[in-house]
Amino acid sequence: MRKKMKKHTGETGGAVQGKTLFDYVNNGIIILLSLCFLYPLCMTLGQSFSDAKEMVGKTVYLFPIGFTLDSYRQLLSDVSILRYYWNTIVYAGLGTFLTLVLTGMLAYPLTSKEFKGKQVISVMLLITMFFGGGMIPTYLVYKNFYHMLNTLWVMILPGAVSAWNVIIFKNFFNSIPTELREAAQIDGAGHFRILFQIVMPLSKPLLATIGLFTIVGHWNGYFNALLYLDSADKFPIQMFLRKILVLSELSSGTDLQNLDLIRQLMNTNPTTVKAAATIITIIPILCVYPFLQKYFTKGILLGSVKS
Repeated sequence: MRKKMKKHTGETGGAVQGKTLFDYVNNGIIILLSLCFLYPLCMTLGQSFSDAKEMVGKTVYLFPIGFTLDSYRQLLSDVSILRYYWNTIVYAGLGTFLTLVLTGMLAYPLTSKEFKGKQVISVMLLITMFFGGGMIPTYLVYKNFYHMLNTLWVMILPGAVSAWNVIIFKNFFNSIPTELREAAQIDGAGHFRILFQIVMPLSKPLLATIGLFTIVGHWNGYFNALLYLDSADKFPIQMFLRKILVLSELSSGTDLQNLDLIRQLMNTNPTTVKAAATIITIIPILCVYPFLQKYFTKGILLGSVKS
């Protein structure tokens, strides 16, 4: 009887531990999607290292045709690209920092039972998720009321706090045991000290996830710079990429500040230059993800936390 039970248990345990048909199908779909996402990046990387002369009449599918660094040399020879990089780092770094701090400061009072105005603030935040002022009214407000056009702050402050992020912060803060706050209050800690020394350090998965989304948004953003910035000295790196990818295809009579550089680049091979510009733009933000991956995987289900 015992041998039969052991045999039955072993067979059952093997069935539980073994992979099912769903697991194989799921893994296959994930691998297929991963290849679909990686292929454009690998193809662009191959094009950026390809030789312009040998690429005539040929198409790069994966590996470069005639390895060369000419496209990167020509792009990096322009000193302005370093200024664009620095502007983007400032926008992304300072913007992400302000987003995390200001969103946390707004979400923290909404978790307090003693705060009487939290219902009104919650309704006001909810309204902003469904209604916006529009492009032209927003531009006029930034210009005439806040006087932020062509400044650093027009790239950072308007998107520093969003209702969606506040809701996620609020739900995550509610999952932190209230006994920790009460013990800190008994010891004489104020709300700012509780927030920045207790609540925020315990919210590393939340901060890493929202921080990653925010920094990627700032790094890839160019539309606000196109609307609100007039000086090329304040342009982000995406504006440089836009000149290479879009404006270089326009007529030569178009008024471009880097027209000589673009003409020089287009005399070689548009495909390799555009590919190199794309790689130069995305490499820094790709290097950020490995440092946040541990916390990012923990924060994937942030929205599922009940308030």
